[in-house]
Amino acid sequence: MALGSRIPDKTILKNVQNRLSKKCSTSPKVSGDVRSGEVTLNGTIKNEVERKQIIRAVSSVEGVSRVIDRIKLEVRPTTV
Repeated sequence: MALGSRIPDKTILKNVQNRLSKKCSTSPKVSGDVRSGEVTLNGTIKNEVERKQIIRAVSSVEGVSRVIDRIKLEVRPTTV
């Protein structure tokens, strides 16, 4: 990427969605929104390992300047 040029948010979002579908197919409940290169992740995951994988995958997308993690951990009902 040339200095001073910026990847459009629409392109970043498409690439983030592709990365999520390929790398993190176990968590289809996670989505991202992009504003000025900052990706906000929302959704639900099963464990913290997934969170790390998702954040790492999204952070590596070209044009992403920051990842805001709003992912929640899935609450499983307790058995008595």
